[in-house]
Amino acid sequence: MGEGARRRRQPGPEHDVSTPPHIAVVGGGLAGITAALDCAATGAAVTLAEVRPRLGGAAYSYTRGDLRLDNGQHVFLRCCNAYRALLGRLGREDDVVLQPRLDLPILAPGRRPVRLRRSGLPAPLQLAGALARYGLLSRADRLGVVRAMLALRAVDTDDRRVDARSFGDWLREHRQSPEAIERVWRLIATPTLNLEPDDASLAQAAYVFQRALLQDAGAGDIGWSRVPLSDLHDGPARRALAAAGVDVRLRARVDGVARAGEGGFALSGLGAPLRADAVVLAVPPERAGPLLVEGALPDPGAPARLGRSPIVNLHLVYDRRVLDEPMAVAVDAPVSWMFDRTDGSGLERGQLVSLSLSAADDLADTPAEQLRDRAVGALRDLLPAAAGAQVQAFHVTREHAATFRVAPGARALRPPARTAVDGFVLAGGWTDTGWPATMESAVLSGHAAAAEAIAATHRTSRPAAVAA
Repeated sequence: MGEGARRRRQPGPEHDVSTPPHIAVVGGGLAGITAALDCAATGAAVTLAEVRPRLGGAAYSYTRGDLRLDNGQHVFLRCCNAYRALLGRLGREDDVVLQPRLDLPILAPGRRPVRLRRSGLPAPLQLAGALARYGLLSRADRLGVVRAMLALRAVDTDDRRVDARSFGDWLREHRQSPEAIERVWRLIATPTLNLEPDDASLAQAAYVFQRALLQDAGAGDIGWSRVPLSDLHDGPARRALAAAGVDVRLRARVDGVARAGEGGFALSGLGAPLRADAVVLAVPPERAGPLLVEGALPDPGAPARLGRSPIVNLHLVYDRRVLDEPMAVAVDAPVSWMFDRTDGSGLERGQLVSLSLSAADDLADTPAEQLRDRAVGALRDLLPAAAGAQVQAFHVTREHAATFRVAPGARALRPPARTAVDGFVLAGGWTDTGWPATMESAVLSGHAAAAEAIAATHRTSRPAAVAA
């Protein structure tokens, strides 16, 4: 029994207001971790139940032989203040890299590399010089991109009519050529939205560009982990939650949540009854439906209708260095974002290059051998040093439900933290945070859910909690 469980009262008559409320958090991803820490910080007794044997949700690492591999290359931006603050809370801010200025090496087959590097000018002028020198586009296309960027500043991301439109349609309406879409818009939009521009909501795309590039010059500087993701999230979160008195239960599947007759909520599936004054449901949208308390949402099927978008990650171990940058992005190629993960993986000789293939609907079920051939051929065309190098190992990670789909109209399916049942609140990157399915969205949702849960316990009398 954890310290949080010891702090809860045993069954008995209704307790007085000096007794701390008990809040159950279902789900141990970044949203659940954040919510649990916030609730515990107010003095609440907190139980966190996670079905997996680890914390961190969709951002984790695993072992293949002697290598530590991430399930996917998760990056963040300087403007992801909530996620960066969580890293500080976990004591891991020194385990990430954050560019002093956005500097994006861009590779294309048969062409010299170019860079999108921001200047010290204020937004939105920080990329003006880089775009003026961007040799992958014609002069007319470069001017067209600048005009479209300025027009994107005026898009109202809260307008449901805007959300119902396709980003690709908007780009063509603003005279963006296929080359401009591929070599500028897609290289930024696709990894953040995990959808191609034609499949993505205009409101969600505009939100990302406004936050990352059009409001603050440094907002789009890119950050990533130096260490395996589980070292960044799982272990540190366990220690922080334990220090906060949270009762963390791993391999603990909650299979039902219902209102208790005497007030509060009853959770089933944990081996013994667990009652709580408030519940934070922080699970993926496809799992949320069966766990919703009756009456919580006007449309209980909405979360599942958000759908899912896959990401495929390819890890190639070369016998020598082939990528001279810590990360780069390819255009006009069957691969896109690539990262040097040699140090973080524990590889002692050679180089580990990890490729992140977003919006991978057509690749999620492709045989590994075909993916290997695709990747090896593409890197030979993009990296001169890869032409003579040997691939000594190849690993594939498939996340079929990596994110929900930020398709046109998705905003209407994303609920807020507060539901119609007081004390039953929702968290997760799929809730209505404004952001698409990012680590920032997950952490923001955790903060919102904790605030609602604590407020609910202040509005209601609290039944005693039963420790499982």
